[in-house]
Amino acid sequence: MHSIHSISNKNPPNPSKMAETTNPALGPDLVPEGGAGNELAQFGAGCFWGVELAFQRVEGVVQTEPGYSQGHVDNPSYEAVCTGETGHAEIVRIHFDPKVCSYATLLGVFWDRHDPTTLNRQGGDVGTQYRSGIYYYNEEQEKMAKESMAVKQSQVSEKVVTEILPAKKFYPAEDYHQQYLENGGRNGRKQSARKGCNDPIRCYG
Repeated sequence: MHSIHSISNKNPPNPSKMAETTNPALGPDLVPEGGAGNELAQFGAGCFWGVELAFQRVEGVVQTEPGYSQGHVDNPSYEAVCTGETGHAEIVRIHFDPKVCSYATLLGVFWDRHDPTTLNRQGGDVGTQYRSGIYYYNEEQEKMAKESMAVKQSQVSEKVVTEILPAKKFYPAEDYHQQYLENGGRNGRKQSARKGCNDPIRCYG
């Protein structure tokens, strides 16, 4: 039987650790089944419609998924994310073949696609869901992300505000967001997702 003294010396539960085990949103993003040979990457660079199309055009990218991550609410909706109260960022999760497309290539597309010096804003889109972020799946991705951020910082005078964090559980966005610009966007004008396409991207269609 434990004495009162021995019980009182036990480490108290860590609330943050308990939350991680009970709240799926705070857990890691697990590799989906059926992705043998492919790797994952997550990027946040403003509204996910244009970001997705930029990555769709990259040779070696086999699948793109706009969605939500880095928040604290399980299974959030687009409307909830837009309030800014769930903590999520608009993310594109990328499945890529590393034999064809390097992670460095994806980082290059990420930096070229947006302005990483504007906090919680890209153009006219304002809110924490539009923050700049790189969310890594392993130590190698983390290392490369930080190195690439240092290079980007050396190229601009303003402070780069991109966050670099472990990839948390990813929630795919609603069906109508998937391949939104390729399917015509809000104006019904389809944009090419052909590999290597350099057509200007109309962010809203």
